[in-house]
Amino acid sequence: MRPIGWSGRLLAAAMLLTAPCHAAFAEGEDPVFEVHFSNGIISPSVIEVPANTRFKLELHNDGSTPIEFESIPLRKEKVLAPGASSFLVFRSLSEGDYAFFDDFHLDMPPARLIAR
Repeated sequence: MRPIGWSGRLLAAAMLLTAPCHAAFAEGEDPVFEVHFSNGIISPSVIEVPANTRFKLELHNDGSTPIEFESIPLRKEKVLAPGASSFLVFRSLSEGDYAFFDDFHLDMPPARLIAR
């Protein structure tokens, strides 16, 4: 076998640089965004989602107490036991900034879902 010369390496690098980028979801599938709750702390506290696009929000309660995803502007709520996971599907959101919070931990700051 003959070693690859510089021209072969340059060709391989060019092929990698021009290859299409793949999103975190397969074609035809909804984008998925994860939110983790842990005893009142929401992570990430700001989530950017595509406007006017269907997407899924996965909710994970990593804490030792129950949580309730609550959003008045989104008109969504979901209660999760400690260690439980679930999801919400959003058909489409207009561009905007939507607050959500853990209704069982009102002493903690709210998080934001930003549709762009």
